[in-house]
Amino acid sequence: MTEQQNIQNLTLEEVMGDRFGRYSKYIIQERALPDIRDGLKPVQRRILYAMHKDGNTYDKGFRKSAKSVGNIMGNYHPHGDSSIYEAMVRMSQDWKLREVLIEMHGNNGSMDGDPAAAMRYTEARLSKLSGEMLKDIEKDTVDLVWNFDDTEKEPIVLPAQYPNLLVNGSTGISAGYATEIPTHNLEEIINGTIYLIDHPNASVEKLMQFIQGPDFPTGGILQGKDEIKKAYETGKGKVILRSKTKFETIKGGRQQIVINEIPYEVNKANLVKKMDEIRLNKKIDGIIEVRDETDRTGLQIVVELKKDANAEGILNYLFKNTDLQVNYNFNMVAIDEMHPRQVGLKRILESYILHRREVVLKRTHYDLAKAKKRQHIVDGLMKALSILDEVIATIRQSKDKRDAKEQLILQHQFTEEQAEAIVMLQLYRLTNTDITQLRVEAKELAALIQELSKIVAEDAELLKVLKKELREIKKQYGNPRKTEIEDEIEEIIIETEVLVIPEEVIVTITKEGYLKRSSLRSYQASKPNELGMKEGDELLFAKQLNTLDHLYLITTKGNIIYRPVHELPEVRWKELGEHLSQTITTYLTNEEVLAVFDFKDLPEESNFLLVSREGWIKQTKCSDVAPWRTYRSRSQVIMTLKTATDAVVDVFLVNPTDSLDIFLASNQSYGLRYAIDEIPTVGARAAGVKSMNLKENDFIVNALVVYSEGDSPIVIISQRGAVKRMLAQEVPQMGRAKRGQLILRELKSNPHRIVFMGVGEKRSYIVHNQKGEEKVFKTEDFPVADRTSNGSFILDEKQGGEISEVRQADVFESLENN
Repeated sequence: MTEQQNIQNLTLEEVMGDRFGRYSKYIIQERALPDIRDGLKPVQRRILYAMHKDGNTYDKGFRKSAKSVGNIMGNYHPHGDSSIYEAMVRMSQDWKLREVLIEMHGNNGSMDGDPAAAMRYTEARLSKLSGEMLKDIEKDTVDLVWNFDDTEKEPIVLPAQYPNLLVNGSTGISAGYATEIPTHNLEEIINGTIYLIDHPNASVEKLMQFIQGPDFPTGGILQGKDEIKKAYETGKGKVILRSKTKFETIKGGRQQIVINEIPYEVNKANLVKKMDEIRLNKKIDGIIEVRDETDRTGLQIVVELKKDANAEGILNYLFKNTDLQVNYNFNMVAIDEMHPRQVGLKRILESYILHRREVVLKRTHYDLAKAKKRQHIVDGLMKALSILDEVIATIRQSKDKRDAKEQLILQHQFTEEQAEAIVMLQLYRLTNTDITQLRVEAKELAALIQELSKIVAEDAELLKVLKKELREIKKQYGNPRKTEIEDEIEEIIIETEVLVIPEEVIVTITKEGYLKRSSLRSYQASKPNELGMKEGDELLFAKQLNTLDHLYLITTKGNIIYRPVHELPEVRWKELGEHLSQTITTYLTNEEVLAVFDFKDLPEESNFLLVSREGWIKQTKCSDVAPWRTYRSRSQVIMTLKTATDAVVDVFLVNPTDSLDIFLASNQSYGLRYAIDEIPTVGARAAGVKSMNLKENDFIVNALVVYSEGDSPIVIISQRGAVKRMLAQEVPQMGRAKRGQLILRELKSNPHRIVFMGVGEKRSYIVHNQKGEEKVFKTEDFPVADRTSNGSFILDEKQGGEISEVRQADVFESLENN
């Protein structure tokens, strides 16, 4: 019955919530976050306290780390030995802490991320500065609590004679909280603390006249004074931390980049490896070798460059693409009054000053009580020496020690403590010199008591002591700043010329989406018709370009793809190349490349003019589709298609200031011409406006940009194999969204339907019919006919069926003329 009464029915939510809540509270308060007063996490505090109690201090010999770890684990920190040893090792690493708290003999790791030797091989002791963290701990200056098994007492905070949280910083992750507090310069922090003691209402701006910003043990250059100020005010902020570099000229007129300081907490080996990978993968040209020349004299990484390489540009690229420059994110979270809080610079210093006041006050009370107790004893001894014969007589007449003490109290009015001191007095001290020494001691004690009483009574005296002790720490341990601070964050601009070797190449792109660049050598060693291409595919673009050029590909589904020429896969002329779907994750199976535009610089003053099959038209500024961040893997919409059956049929790059017209041809033989001014310029995602008043089941076949005035020959091919050349100006200029005029004569039986319209001058076209017959013709072979003509037959519809495909035949010719 009793057992059943002890059983509790709890839901899983209650149990999980309660247990996780307790666990979170524990790791926040007792593991991952530092205390705002001494800047230490519990494991660090226990390491320092245990080693101090063990006498493992800076003025004594080194002791095996394993011995200290065992002692810490057995008495104070019941966790894994590896976690204790790792914390101990970190406290000894001068590239992690601005001022090390533990001195270690042996391998304590490296900036390359190498682990420390096992604890059985290394030796450790407290550093001299750690002694200042623990000074006066035996004078009841801090509260002690029982350890995990109630056998020893441990401090909840150390006296900390300097603001360790800011000097050595902290980093940690707990449940719901993380902390990232940078290291600072000891002298600057003490100067700021002393100023705040004298001026409690000082602003962060004023404090920053003393504390410039973080000072990392690894040096480097910190950029962003305003961001530092923001971080000091709020506890959160982002600054740029970059390596210290210089250029050196070596033999042969070549240059090398020398790096002597790298950002805080950056793994040097990984950094060197990443820079060497850039060289190996030829992401930039100009690097001969990357060497780590670090030795006992200091850190040095050398990047040797080719002759005439752009050293400044290469360095900028390395800053941008490696940990040679990193973002440092302030997130100053500490345990403040038992709660995790995001704190600013002033709050940290205020908490420290408050803590030190308590420590100094408690220490003064302790010293005062001790001095008064000694003064009382000294007074008793001096009185005893002045009536020495009587005192001796009283003691000789006594039965034992207790009786002697009682008689001294009764007969001579000594107190219990004085009587004890008298009976314990050794005979040699009954000399004349002893009374002199006692008088000197009494005088010193009186002065000390007066001084200590003044500190207890007057706040100004207490603060004087505080400042005096801070100045002594500064004088003894202060050292120059290592990290250089720059006011502004420098924007890194990488010129394409730095990344790419300028080279003339042949670029080919097919309708199905295969693209590549081939060297001139590969092209010249082959015949043009040996181009690697899938059967049934069509060559859309072939041109000699420079690797510094850029391409825009527009697809039938209204998408635009950006590619710098240097990023195209380099393959031989006879090879197929890379399909767009291998890189563009949004590429559809039924999508085809419609048009390709190449340029050296983005033609921002120009517009893209797009026409869709189902009668929509629009203009979009080139600047609206300027290269986007994810261009390597995603296309961008340049025209939204309203239905799944719609497709972009033509796209042109036009200058909106030019006097041009758009000429549209529909399948049912209607032609419409109007000024491009009538086509609105809209955003990339817009669908556009109506281009032509289409009859039912009619659709736009093609469009052409033609002159408003002058002659613009066009060529039309019908499904029956008829070819006709005419002037676009035969159709008068009308308004947008009109029906237009017939550009082929309407026949009652088997009427001609337009399957293709293209440029009618100096072009060759290949025409295929349903049976696979092929015919190549030049536009000049056909005379310019009038609007009502149906042209001339080049393929017999009755024998070979309707025309299935028309494409340009002179893509290679344009390459030869290039």
